[in-house]
Amino acid sequence: MTRKTIAVLGTLDTKGHEHAFVEACIRARGHEAVLIDVGTSGKPQVTPDIQSEAILPKFERPGDRGACVTAMSEAVPAFVANLAASGRIDGILSLGGGGGTAIASAAMRALPIGFPKLIVSTLASGNTAHYVGTKDIVMFPSIVDVAGLNAISKTIFTQAAAAICGMVEADSDTKGSRPIIAASMFGNTTDCVNIAKKVLEDAGYQVLVFHATGTGGRTMEALIESGMVAGVLDITTTEWADELVGGTLSAGPDRLSAAARAGVPAIVAPGCLDMVNFGERASVPEKFEGRNFYIHNPQVTLMRTTPEENAQLGSILAEKVNTYTAPVSVLLPTKAISVISAKGQPFHYPAADLALFRAIKACLRADIPLIELECEINDARFATACAEQLLALLRSSQATLLT
Repeated sequence: MTRKTIAVLGTLDTKGHEHAFVEACIRARGHEAVLIDVGTSGKPQVTPDIQSEAILPKFERPGDRGACVTAMSEAVPAFVANLAASGRIDGILSLGGGGGTAIASAAMRALPIGFPKLIVSTLASGNTAHYVGTKDIVMFPSIVDVAGLNAISKTIFTQAAAAICGMVEADSDTKGSRPIIAASMFGNTTDCVNIAKKVLEDAGYQVLVFHATGTGGRTMEALIESGMVAGVLDITTTEWADELVGGTLSAGPDRLSAAARAGVPAIVAPGCLDMVNFGERASVPEKFEGRNFYIHNPQVTLMRTTPEENAQLGSILAEKVNTYTAPVSVLLPTKAISVISAKGQPFHYPAADLALFRAIKACLRADIPLIELECEINDARFATACAEQLLALLRSSQATLLT
């Protein structure tokens, strides 16, 4: 077994003995441990390998505890990411209550997907979305407070130490794996993505599909930015409709930004920008009364976007794509951008689609290919065109790298 180094990060001014116990458990299993203090309110109970001042100097700390926790949460991600990038740590574990979990999770969210990360937390049984974000952070419920060593806490801490050791020992052999394409999909673009996926897989790629439900879009963006993705098939950009209009499935203002930052080839299409998502019909805000609604199921109500909203969405999409540095193309299915916007369907609204297309054309950078196909988004011709254009962009990008 190869000896690995695990960061044991925590507020050692209040939970030093507990972290020292976990450190000892890790060493007993044959691995190294680096004890990192992120406490902000007093002298550590045990001697750390890395003192908190190395992360956040005392003269930079605000006065009250809450502000100190916030400052440490802002300082620690870059510090820990540097430890990982330089090969000084192979995994990370932390124990914490509210403040400790906030600090540790901020550090872990800065680490790449696949890097072992585990928190034993008093908050693990509740809503952990804002701690985990889009990363693969494992959270163990602490059962009792992280406040001393007793029969329960020692059992949980020992198991957590064993878990992080198992994680760093696991060797995921990805050598020879096919390069990854990230793709966005919704129920209304399923046929399109499935057809394109087959073309890409036949060409030697593996396609990871993300459901464009807000969380899915954010997760896809995080994966793209991690550098693990060779190309992007962004067929379903619907989350921007929710971001603009106020629906429930927004992925935030950074949606469509990661491909620009990562510099990877991409295909972008306005899939499902005809719809804004809400919960059950009664949950739709009163200000939208009189709009065109479609009950997708008892828990999901869709609202048709207007020409004015589509014009804004077209501008946003084009402005995002204009920042891309790697090869990118925009494809427009001029007959329907979703299943239910086709002729005879409840969201068929040619004027709204035309406003979207015109805005994209008007705002898109002149050197970016804009391909219009007179078909619906789920037509095999459109799906195949998207896949083949992405393959062409990937070849172009690879040729550029070789010259």
